[in-house]
Amino acid sequence: MGREQWHDLGPVAKLRQRQLQQVQVKRTLIALSFVDGEFSAISGVCNHVGGPLGEGRLAGEHVVCPWHSCKFHRSTGQTVPVCEQDCVPRFTTKVQDGHLLVDLGSATPRSKKPDAPHALLRPIRRDPGSLRMVGVSTTTMDAKNPRYSASDHLLAIALGHAGALGAETRFIRLQDLPFRACEGYYSKSARACTWPCSITRADPSDEMHKVYEALVFWADVVLLATPIRSGAASSLFYRMAERLHCVRNQLTTHDRVLIRNKVAAFIVVGGHDSVQAVSGHLLGFFADLGFLFPQFPLVAHSRGWSSADMERNVAVVQQNLELHQAAQALVARALGLSTRLLDGDRPGPAAKPTRARRKAQP
Repeated sequence: MGREQWHDLGPVAKLRQRQLQQVQVKRTLIALSFVDGEFSAISGVCNHVGGPLGEGRLAGEHVVCPWHSCKFHRSTGQTVPVCEQDCVPRFTTKVQDGHLLVDLGSATPRSKKPDAPHALLRPIRRDPGSLRMVGVSTTTMDAKNPRYSASDHLLAIALGHAGALGAETRFIRLQDLPFRACEGYYSKSARACTWPCSITRADPSDEMHKVYEALVFWADVVLLATPIRSGAASSLFYRMAERLHCVRNQLTTHDRVLIRNKVAAFIVVGGHDSVQAVSGHLLGFFADLGFLFPQFPLVAHSRGWSSADMERNVAVVQQNLELHQAAQALVARALGLSTRLLDGDRPGPAAKPTRARRKAQP
């Protein structure tokens, strides 16, 4: 603590109307709370990634950060569970002539327990070896009553061909991964959307880390397969896409590109015709992440609106040798582009977009 530095926060009658609020004195943010007739003041900056504590909520005697729900005692500044190595500064307050005063000189030290290292925070380097392709299946079904999936079928054929061409392959079925839906912290602040995702850091049972690992670190080529559902991609695709926003957001918050010189291609299968709408969205989304595409970057199958007989659609996909060969040809194009990228034959600049360019983006 330093010498006394008292500052007037305003009339008590006004300040006591809110249980929790963020106030600023010079450059210092303060989370000011009022409970059971008593004021308490702690730092308004969370230890995690700087969330505004005073804009959060009170849970009993604790201030809950609005970004990632970290908790700090409203009077002591200590975390929950109590840890002497992790606390935010607290300040002395007093009431004088009907006004609330805070002493900035009374601030206790901020301390933060070092975070355990996370595997996804390592430098992004491609290990030597053959080309690597990950297939991502976004189809969804009742696991206890499995069914045939036309998109899975074509994806398996494609990955088998990639293996025959000498590539390493992985198959990720989103259906098999327990992962939580995005909690939308980006809507509060871009800086609240972190890498790795805050859910991944906080919840060991969440397996979205397998997707991050494959797309950011391991794969040279991502081949995503989706059924058409009500004119759109699979609901599992959108659930994954929301969690992938933390990859794109690194460019916004840290000027850092996580996806570089990687290729994406797609398999789109549906019983009615919305191929262009679905594939257009996929192309736009993966382009925004930083992926590049081979010429003719997708294989699609649809029998149109008049063909709602799904049993027939299944048989067509199973028996259509031309469709199988198209999936194999897509693999060859994607691996060919990946080879050129890794050899340095880049189609256009590989540098990060400038800030001016990014500001111009919608």
